[in-house]
Amino acid sequence: MKHALARPLEQTVGPELFRAEVLAWAKRVGVRPREIRLRDMKSKWASCSSRGRLTFDLGLLRQPARFRTEAVVHELLHMKLRITANCSSLC
Repeated sequence: MKHALARPLEQTVGPELFRAEVLAWAKRVGVRPREIRLRDMKSKWASCSSRGRLTFDLGLLRQPARFRTEAVVHELLHMKLRITANCSSLC
C-alpha cells in the first residue's frame, strides 16, 4: 500500500506542463507573460513583476490543480490590471 500522504499523480505536474498551463490561462485572460520562472520562494506562492515576469514557487507543482489554477489566474490578473492601468493613464 502506498504512503497515505502521497499526492495523487494527477495533482503533481512537471515544470513544462505547468508552464503550458500558465500560457493557456494567459491566453484566456488576454495577457502575454515575458517570462515564467519556477524557484523556491520562502513566503508566497507567486509574484508578478512590472516587466511581465511571473515567478512561481516550485511547491505549487505539488498542489491540487484547482489551487494551481487560482494562483496562476491571480498573477495573470495582476498583469492585466497593470496593462489596463497603464493604457488608461496614457490615453
